[in-house]
Amino acid sequence: MNPHKIFRFFVKLIIPILADVEVHGRENIPQGGFILAMNHLGRLDAYLLHYCLENRNDFAVPVAEKYQHHPFYGRLGNWLGVVWVDRFNADYRAVRKIIQRMQDGAVLVIAPEGTRSRTEALIEGKPGVAFLAARAGVPVMPVAITGTEDRVVSENWRKFKRAKIVIRGGESFLLDVPRGKDRDEALKTATDEIMCRIAVLLPEKYRGVYSGHPRLKELLKNA
Repeated sequence: MNPHKIFRFFVKLIIPILADVEVHGRENIPQGGFILAMNHLGRLDAYLLHYCLENRNDFAVPVAEKYQHHPFYGRLGNWLGVVWVDRFNADYRAVRKIIQRMQDGAVLVIAPEGTRSRTEALIEGKPGVAFLAARAGVPVMPVAITGTEDRVVSENWRKFKRAKIVIRGGESFLLDVPRGKDRDEALKTATDEIMCRIAVLLPEKYRGVYSGHPRLKELLKNA
């Protein structure tokens, strides 16, 4: 049996015990390979996306290589076939592997911010997701998560309360990042597009550094 099916089975057993999860936007999930770009608040985030993507069993999940030799996370990652990534150097091997998997139909689950937000709101996105989307030619689906802050989840568990978690998926879109001398600026614009499309799905207090972005204001006006 596919390991993701087994993993999802246990996740779907455990998550309802720990949290009350409300999911919106499943109808926006694309067919074939795509990038699921999410904000990143806490450790539960990756598990919840397995919980939501009920009919997908082919994932390309990048994980920092520092966890590769962890006694639990390393074994779990190897079993699930995650892509171990060197976050501090240009890891071309991992990039090629991720692009190929997406072109073969896999879902890349990734947070453009690159790490959990310590501010509990959006921090600046990195250009890697825009680069991967453009190179692979796959759509990006923005996803916003609230209620998974480690602090909030821990407080609820100590009180034997379930956390209230809301997940919203927006419409997918394609990015065009032309090559050439202006490529860095094009990647920055594409990254802002991804982050603002996540931000528009979030309550105001979670929009962080993008709260005053002109593109977000345009998206809110047209929402």
